[in-house]
Amino acid sequence: MKSNKFVETAVAEVLAGAGGNGCCSFRREKFVPRGGPDGGDGGRGGHVLAQADRNVDSLIALHFNPHRQAPAGGHGRGKRQHGRNGRDLIIKVPCGTEIHDEADGSLLGELLEPDQQLLLAGGGKGGLGNCHWKTSTHQAPREFTKGAEGEQKRLRFDLKIMADIGLIGFPNAGKSTLISRISHAHPRIAAYPFTTVNPIIGTVKFDNLYRELRVVDIPGLIPGAHHGAGMGHKFLRHVERARALAIVLDMAGSEGRHPADDYSDLIEELRLYRAELLEEFRTRTGIEPLLISAREGTGLEPLKQAMLEMIQA
Repeated sequence: MKSNKFVETAVAEVLAGAGGNGCCSFRREKFVPRGGPDGGDGGRGGHVLAQADRNVDSLIALHFNPHRQAPAGGHGRGKRQHGRNGRDLIIKVPCGTEIHDEADGSLLGELLEPDQQLLLAGGGKGGLGNCHWKTSTHQAPREFTKGAEGEQKRLRFDLKIMADIGLIGFPNAGKSTLISRISHAHPRIAAYPFTTVNPIIGTVKFDNLYRELRVVDIPGLIPGAHHGAGMGHKFLRHVERARALAIVLDMAGSEGRHPADDYSDLIEELRLYRAELLEEFRTRTGIEPLLISAREGTGLEPLKQAMLEMIQA
């Protein structure tokens, strides 16, 4: 049964292909009874690479298939025939994926743009054929070398979603309803906290404009999220690469909370998680809010236009 589980962290073992062996061979042709050495070199083993793919939104494939191995290179043959190179293994990951070496925690790199690639493990070099050892005093060499082993690494893949707009708000503030009305996303919606437990990505389209916005509904935050409360670290990581943040407030003051308090608390949680994200927000506490009703569908067009203007500013 196919799973629709959202996975944002995965650990995988990658093994590049071994190089092919060099060949020990001598020419065997008519009228050439003692032909010289003609053993070919082995081919390079396949590399393991990661590639960003705009059509991949989760690390679920890597989570369920964490052992990845590239093919070995072909062995050299007589008549100085070079072994084929092993085919490179390409692991498709979402844009916004960081890759760390589990051995020392070092960052190998990050993939931010579609089709961007990163070498994870290099294929082994092919061995040398015996033709390389022929000299004036060593006419019939039998030396050759075996191919080198491919690199093997244990890696951690961390997804930080790439989006134009990140929707931030407390549980039940209406983010899921909003994103379902301005995009084609269909998140689960219910009248209890933490209905959304994974980020939901939607694409906002504009009539008569050849432009789209990628919007992510980040699961509801609660006080203490920067310490990990309510899976805060898991959720907050996705605000890091959003080009702009839209804060969604429940203006009805449900559950005894005041919208102004919600706003202040959310700003504080974001500041404590990553201060540099919110330098500009410190001066924006007096902004006039955009009044919308996602349920009734009112105020959505001005909201979409404001989102577009934030990205174009």
